[in-house]
Formats: sequence, C-alpha cells, structure tokens
Amino acid sequence: MVAMAKLLLVLAVAILTISMVESKIKETNDAEVQYQLERVNGQGGQKNGKGYLQTSQCPGQCSRRCSQTQYKKPCLFFCQKCCQACLCVPSGYYGNKGECPCYNNWKTKRGGPKCP
Repeated sequence: MVAMAKLLLVLAVAILTISMVESKIKETNDAEVQYQLERVNGQGGQKNGKGYLQTSQCPGQCSRRCSQTQYKKPCLFFCQKCCQACLCVPSGYYGNKGECPCYNNWKTKRGGPKCP
C-alpha cells in the first residue's frame, strides 16, 4: 500500500514537471511568433535609425532573446541596455543582428559586440 502511494506521488510530480516544461516551451514559442508577426505586419521597420519597439517591450523581448543562454543575467542586462538605446532586439536566440543595425554596431571598448 505504501509503495503504491509512493508510485502515485512520483507520477504526480512527473506529470506536473512535464506540464510546466510544456507551458514554458509554449510561452517561448508564443513570444517568438508575436515578434515575427510584428515584423511582418510592418511594425518591424527601422525609423530614424531606431527600431520599432517601445521601451516597455524591451523586458519581454530580451527575455525571449536570452532564454536559451547559460549566462542569463549578463545577457538580460546588456540586451535591455541595447534595447533601450536601439528600440530593437533581433529575432531568435542568437545571431540575426543584421535586423537591428544599431544593436549590431554597438561595440565594447575592445571592439567586441556589446549587445547579445
């Protein structure tokens, strides 16, 4: 009887864990789809060297951009700094910086990329 209760508890925890992971994947995919829709619907154009985002959208876009890195804190810090200045965050989790010239061209003192 005790073994059956333990088995049920383990199954319940496994189901809960799986549903949480699925929810996170769906949330990430929804953010990427929304980002792509904004770009397709004409909201992704550059205006006066700046991007198309409002500063209130930067945290969500940077969370999407940095969601798959192992260095989340520095990624989010620099992404938010770049987004505030450029009003743009490239699509995807890595690369695609050509979509945002300001974001792409901002360099560190050593000449490396400032924005993730």
